[in-house]
Amino acid sequence: MTVIEDSFTNWKNREEIAESMIPIIGKLHRERDVTVLLHSRSLVNKSVVSILKTHRFARQIAGEELTVTETMPFLKALTTLDLGPSQIDIGMLAATYRGDERGLSIEEFTADAVAGATGANKIERGEGRDVVLYGFGRIGRLVARLLIEKSGSGNGLRLRAIVVRGGGGRAPEDLVKRASLLRRDSIHGQFQGTITVDEASGTIVANGNAIKVIYANDPSEIDYTAYGIKNAILIDNTGKWRDREGLSQHLRPGIDKVVLTAPGKGDVPNIVHGVNHDTLKPDERVLSCASCTTNAIVPPLKAMDDEFGVERGHVETVHSFTNDQNLLDNYHKADRRGRSAPLNMVITETGAASAVAKALPDLKARITGSSIRVPVPDVSIAILNLQLARGTTREEVLDHLRKVSLESPLKRQIDFITAPDAVSSDFIGSRHASIVDAGATKVEGDNAILYLWYDNEFGYSCQVIRVVQHVSGVEYPTFPAPLV
Repeated sequence: MTVIEDSFTNWKNREEIAESMIPIIGKLHRERDVTVLLHSRSLVNKSVVSILKTHRFARQIAGEELTVTETMPFLKALTTLDLGPSQIDIGMLAATYRGDERGLSIEEFTADAVAGATGANKIERGEGRDVVLYGFGRIGRLVARLLIEKSGSGNGLRLRAIVVRGGGGRAPEDLVKRASLLRRDSIHGQFQGTITVDEASGTIVANGNAIKVIYANDPSEIDYTAYGIKNAILIDNTGKWRDREGLSQHLRPGIDKVVLTAPGKGDVPNIVHGVNHDTLKPDERVLSCASCTTNAIVPPLKAMDDEFGVERGHVETVHSFTNDQNLLDNYHKADRRGRSAPLNMVITETGAASAVAKALPDLKARITGSSIRVPVPDVSIAILNLQLARGTTREEVLDHLRKVSLESPLKRQIDFITAPDAVSSDFIGSRHASIVDAGATKVEGDNAILYLWYDNEFGYSCQVIRVVQHVSGVEYPTFPAPLV
């Protein structure tokens, strides 16, 4: 057999194994509320090629071989266990099994590694938590996609309603147009599933989820209990209100908590999942998910401070243009944002640097920041220039950040890329808060410069969902437990 023939046969074998993984992954998700991960990347509802590519990518980052041939036995072992709701990383299982010296079988090792999700430790499946979206723009629609995607088990977050402007009632074809915007996206592609519109009831049905569209001009107009909604989390995607007084207007009948998808002002907690979400008090009813840039810089900043110490820093964000800019030169309340977004680089302000103090109060370093909007529709990069408390090397910094991205509690927030030719569009759809570009990283003595890519739409929306899962009580534990 030639090398080409052998390579093709090997691919076909792996393809067959990946195909057999799909029904197992789907059944675990639907029946037991178990999300199967591969180095923090979900394998639920993924195609054969996606599963193979995820293994390939994980191998590149971890620096060692990882194939479906190796992970499939661990997936099969999971089917023999009485599992409760959880997230289980078969990539981590396979990697840690290699170094285990106890002589256990794969079945014994798997049972031991996920013991916290079985037996007396097993979490009982709840009835789920209602979610309402207030605003249905760029972030609102992506958050909707994620909520629908995660409703497969029927026991987690349930998107029950979307509130949009129009207290006088909807205009002709309004519902159809909004459903169409959910179905197709010029940046993020087609919705994965089916969407229909029930005009009579004012409902969008997405993958079997009935989502009521409520028309209102003001929070005070709505009684959510009239739509059967109770104890819900409301996600405000409008940014119209950013302080406690304004956001508290949403605390109407049927709404328990309000989550803002913009930086909060005053005493509103700014939460970056993975960094300070565990500081939230159970009785806190109003909170913010900070900004996309804050979510991009705070996790790697924490990772660097934990290992090397940070004396001071500056972040420069090169940010894609957003909806509040003009397509062509026109009036805008801001000085420069009125100039054409697709034709110019636009210097603007960023509150991300000042927001660091809220998310990382123990960080003593002063962080400054500035921003330039550029003519791309999505994916931004933050250049984090740090003076460290001690001298180090580029290799030590990269080894640390690679390890953090694979094994630490921040592995859902920090990704790591080694591709030498990576550009911004490669990160559209990334579910991480930020991606460390290893090739661009610069270190000299006590100075480190990190280049952090981030999908400022989708990656941020994933962080929002993680915060909502946490405050709603449906954030399930991950196994094996991340290394501290």
